[in-house]
Amino acid sequence: MVRTITLGSCVSVQGIFVRDLADGRIVVRVGGREFTGWPIASAKAA
Repeated sequence: MVRTITLGSCVSVQGIFVRDLADGRIVVRVGGREFTGWPIASAKAA
């Protein structure tokens, strides 16, 4: 599943979901790298 995370106030990364962390952050994989950040809430369909 593709997820989007924030790495700071301006940087977002979209990648393949890897795992949840205990503090609420998630890990996503982009190519051969893994990034950790806060998930962006998905939009609700109207």
